[in-house]
Amino acid sequence: MSDFPTERHYSIPEIAALWHLSDDTVRKHFRDVVGVLKLGHADRPKKRKYVTLLIPESVLKKVHAGLHGTVSR
Repeated sequence: MSDFPTERHYSIPEIAALWHLSDDTVRKHFRDVVGVLKLGHADRPKKRKYVTLLIPESVLKKVHAGLHGTVSR
């Protein structure tokens, strides 16, 4: 992740549209991946937890390669 600060970051709806999947399916693939930015309030008792996931392009490529069984080095 050498270009991390200037690297393009994708939202869940953007990836869902690119991959022709639902937002929920994409969210499940990325919610626990190292490198994904998690913005919001996950620790709100008795209230819905709102967390926005932003996925760096390098992480997107690694997950996509992993889904296809071809992990790049």
